[in-house]
Amino acid sequence: MAQTAESVLKDLEAKKFAPLYFLQGDEPYFIDSITEFIEQNALTEAERSFNQSVVYGKDVTMNQVLESARRFPMMAMRQVLIVKEAQGIQDIGRKAAQEQLITYAQNPVPSTVLVFAFKNKSLDGRSQLKKTLEKHAVFVDSKKLYDNKVPSWIKQHCKLKGFNIKDRAVGLLADHIGNDLARIANELDKMMLNYEDGSVEITETMISKHVGISREYNVFELQSALGKKEVFKANQILNYFEANPKNNPVIPIISMLFSYFSKVMLVHQNRSLPKNELARLLGVNPYFVSEYMLASQNYPLNTTLNIIKYLHQADLQSKGVESVASESQLLKELVFKIMHA
Repeated sequence: MAQTAESVLKDLEAKKFAPLYFLQGDEPYFIDSITEFIEQNALTEAERSFNQSVVYGKDVTMNQVLESARRFPMMAMRQVLIVKEAQGIQDIGRKAAQEQLITYAQNPVPSTVLVFAFKNKSLDGRSQLKKTLEKHAVFVDSKKLYDNKVPSWIKQHCKLKGFNIKDRAVGLLADHIGNDLARIANELDKMMLNYEDGSVEITETMISKHVGISREYNVFELQSALGKKEVFKANQILNYFEANPKNNPVIPIISMLFSYFSKVMLVHQNRSLPKNELARLLGVNPYFVSEYMLASQNYPLNTTLNIIKYLHQADLQSKGVESVASESQLLKELVFKIMHA
């Protein structure tokens, strides 16, 4: 049965190392986190010279990997063998290689920690190989987080590092970066180096300063201006976007606005729900529910439906379908339509 990355990391932190790990999926952050922890902590620095090997899939066959895994450690309790980019193993798609791994998985060498980092791909769920690995190995299926799960992940990451983070700071970071967990973690970890005292709460100002996001001119604030129908503020943000196009590409902006107005639509359909239940449905902190409620008042149901149509049309145009306008002009026209819908 597949395990979560969090549970595997918890075991590793407790020095519980298994003989075989198979890490697959389209979210590389969790695969890299487990791999790097094993690489840095399974052996002491002195033991690594003779007992740790890191290879890349394209450079090896399955037979070569398993022959190395069957060796015994030298003057250490264990040896570590990590296969990065394991999806590139030369014969991984062949029946003979898969049967070799099945045989090894059923009786792995207990003094070896063998790690397959099988990134951006997954084994066939019906295959005997996958069923065997789920049963006999530490098997992790690392999946991309949905956008509405990213804020809670950011909070958890900060908590593990000993920091609290304000809700608006979470929203600013999630809206700016999206679900690129590796980049979010990297930006947060770099910022935390400046604040050794874990009692410091991470704020919007800190995110703006260290991550390079304008506190006043970002998609998060554009959504807020649209929801409140603040025309002047929205146009200020659009002018900033036009002056800084590389940092504000139009396609993700449209995607975020689509997500925003989709939530406004959900408010229309579920207005009678208690605040906490509505927040759970929207995938936001209860703190933000009042903003979506205000937007639903400013944009009635039929108007919201029209706005979603405008966003869909703008998305197509941003990708080159029936569009001759520049990105900035496209965005200005979109915002005008939303404000006057």
